[in-house]
Amino acid sequence: KFNLSSEKFDGFKEYVIKDEKQVKFDEFWALKNVSFEVYKGESLGLIGLNGSGKSTMLKTIAGVLKPTTGKVEVCGTVAPLIELGAGFDMDLTARENVSLTEPFWDRGEEMEKHYDNIVDFSELENFMDVPVKNFFIWYGIRLAFAIATIGTPDILIVDEVLSVGDFRFQQKCEERIRKMMEHGTTILFVSHSIAQVESLCEKIVWLEHGHVKRFGDAEENL
Repeated sequence: KFNLSSEKFDGFKEYVIKDEKQVKFDEFWALKNVSFEVYKGESLGLIGLNGSGKSTMLKTIAGVLKPTTGKVEVCGTVAPLIELGAGFDMDLTARENVSLTEPFWDRGEEMEKHYDNIVDFSELENFMDVPVKNFFIWYGIRLAFAIATIGTPDILIVDEVLSVGDFRFQQKCEERIRKMMEHGTTILFVSHSIAQVESLCEKIVWLEHGHVKRFGDAEENL
């Protein structure tokens, strides 16, 4: 549930000194009464129109958002959430942003090898010392995908990242996702492309206005 304020404030101080009883809020339930299970190694597609709650669902599973009611049980390591406008420090270079993710990497391999793999997959060798704020959006997605798919996390969450950029790199990303699935990674995938969902996902959750409209095998429900 989100509270949508009906009044605008110029700054935090003005909001604090305002009598809270006079502030009007509209309640908006982005998700309500949603329940489903995904098992190890499965690939689940979340589909629905814009505003149906797909990204909110992924953020809740990733731990970015806390549910107002109910609970989310996640077993295993979750790779950093990959989405359009991924959470980089935009003033830092690509190289510096990669370094910030080192605590999430598999310590079983050399850090330098991880870095080289990220650069090689993203194909951004000539742009690693450029501030991310100067990137084309697709360059940022390339970098985010390469970081999140380093190693073999238990759970990979992908939000609309294969909908932009060139077709060749989209195929490259799909191939990496398939290899991760072969090694037992659970995939949670959001896309408006039904063809991509059919290609990558065994199950789907169809959300409509924050509620589950359908849940089950992709072949039967698409």
